[in-house]
Amino acid sequence: MDFGIAARTADKGHGEQGRIVGTAGYMSPEAARGEAPIPAMDVFAAGVVLGELLCGAPLMRETDPMRAVQRVQVEDLVLPDSAKVDDTLRGIVQRALARDVRTRYDSARSMHAALQTWLQPEAGLDPGAGQSNATLEFLLRRMRHKTDFPALSESVVRIQRLATSDTESMKSLADEILLDVALTNKLLRMVNTAHFTAVAGGGISTISRAVALVGFAGIRNMALSVLLLEHMTDKAHAAQLKEEFLRAMMAGTLAGELSPVARESEEAFLTAMFQNLGRMLTEYYFPEEAVQIRQHVARDDTNQSREAAAKKVLGIGLEDLGAGVAKAWGLPDNLQRALRVPLGEAPSHLAPNALDRLRWLARGANAMTSAMLGSDGHTQALAMQSVAEQYGPVLGVQPRKVVEAAMESRGRMASLAQAMGLQVAPGAPARRLLEPTMPLSSMDKTLIEHRPADVHAATAPSAQLPPEDAHKALAQGLADLRSALAANPLRLNEVLHLVLDTMQRALDFRCVVLCLREPKTGHLVGRVGIGDGGADVSAAFRVSLEGAIHGDLFAALCAKGADLLVKDTATVINRLPMWYRKRVNAATFLVMPLLIKGAPFGLIYADKNQMGSIALTEADLGVLRALRGEAVAAFQRGA
Repeated sequence: MDFGIAARTADKGHGEQGRIVGTAGYMSPEAARGEAPIPAMDVFAAGVVLGELLCGAPLMRETDPMRAVQRVQVEDLVLPDSAKVDDTLRGIVQRALARDVRTRYDSARSMHAALQTWLQPEAGLDPGAGQSNATLEFLLRRMRHKTDFPALSESVVRIQRLATSDTESMKSLADEILLDVALTNKLLRMVNTAHFTAVAGGGISTISRAVALVGFAGIRNMALSVLLLEHMTDKAHAAQLKEEFLRAMMAGTLAGELSPVARESEEAFLTAMFQNLGRMLTEYYFPEEAVQIRQHVARDDTNQSREAAAKKVLGIGLEDLGAGVAKAWGLPDNLQRALRVPLGEAPSHLAPNALDRLRWLARGANAMTSAMLGSDGHTQALAMQSVAEQYGPVLGVQPRKVVEAAMESRGRMASLAQAMGLQVAPGAPARRLLEPTMPLSSMDKTLIEHRPADVHAATAPSAQLPPEDAHKALAQGLADLRSALAANPLRLNEVLHLVLDTMQRALDFRCVVLCLREPKTGHLVGRVGIGDGGADVSAAFRVSLEGAIHGDLFAALCAKGADLLVKDTATVINRLPMWYRKRVNAATFLVMPLLIKGAPFGLIYADKNQMGSIALTEADLGVLRALRGEAVAAFQRGA
């Protein structure tokens, strides 16, 4: 056992006398540098011995002792592929052999605990999982043949440890990320999307600033997302892998968006994303079996049916597979528990505690993602509304807000996919997670028509913002839109949605409608409607530009390119078309025509139910016209 060179940990190292004491090929990098003795030095030596026992050969083949001392300081020792061990044990050895002492086990007791867990992995599974140790071990052994899995595991463990540590500094996490050039570049691209640059007030050029802005947990989530994408690639079935990855990312993004407690949003992201871990691993390591699972659930793709199919095909559920890997990665215990998908119908009341809320939030986000992936058009809208109504109560979020969050998350996902260099073929189902596949007006109409009666019923009007706050909200919305356009080219629907949404929210309009010219008839017809009754008002709008000669107020305003605020509709009732009087007839409204080269091609309409309740200052009108200008510019760009 070589007690002859044992030292007290309080002693100084031998480097000060120029002497290095130890056995070449087994001493740690810091021992080779003559540093003060610490328990982690013995962990390294134990890792070398264990590695050699497993592969039957020296991990460092070097006949010159001084050369061995030099190499251990600059080279990583790696357990060779010839060692036929599963990935969990391989990961334990590699962690013990880490050159960076901060990554290595800090004591023999820590390494012993990891080995004990490897010997009894069933302790990490829920008692009710019903999964045998032998099956899980078989699957982990099969993973060994994909050499990137141990590398991924090691990276996840390091980043997870740094991000959740109470003692590690921001610099430590930044330094860890900087070791991987590809990871560094992609993280910088991600944090420079509009969502973050709007907060930062400009571009983000360093990882340290990214960590400061996004936070440890946010950077951890981004890093783990990039690592999953980097390692989950295979040309043979890349399209399906991309879909599984985007599914996980979309669920995570939506869960973070919906989290009612701000401090839980980062954990919500990771929980929802990693509830898909078993699916991603199966698609990568067992593509043939994954096809069989999809065939089993072709007509009933629910979580329960997929779990049953996985157990039939693989002998283990996808959830148990993901849980076993999450444990091997060293994710926190509370997060491992959250990865377990709750069973049964969603409760009709708010979840009683943080863990239950997190689990239901992740399940709901994944269900909404499946709804978006599963279909297009009105079928998709109905599916999304159904999910929103099912999970809204347990999350304490109105169904309408759940759908809005899903649409917002889809826009954010498009920016993140672009930043990560993730290309999806046109027509692929995964495209449904990156761009709207139906007009927003149709989505809004479907959601309103199919609301439950109690939701559709008239409700008390929301409190209007004070004038100064309303102006600030308008100005901030304009600034956010311009920041988003500067960071990334936005699609036309995205620009229009941001413009209309900013107007509706800031000024508390009952509804806001966008009308566009219909090529066949030349009429301006409603295309997009948001707010209370927005879809119904949008469907009613049909302005004949020839009506200007007959005194039609909307046609006249478009012909002149003039904006108009009508404080009391009764004062202009004789100039309003019959369709408006019968189907809309708001108490007060605002009209803003859209023109290109002096020719009208559309208009923006907004209204309220209370006479005289629309109060606009010159400054407000200036911002509204600037927002309209951005919409017109988007049409001119052909976005």
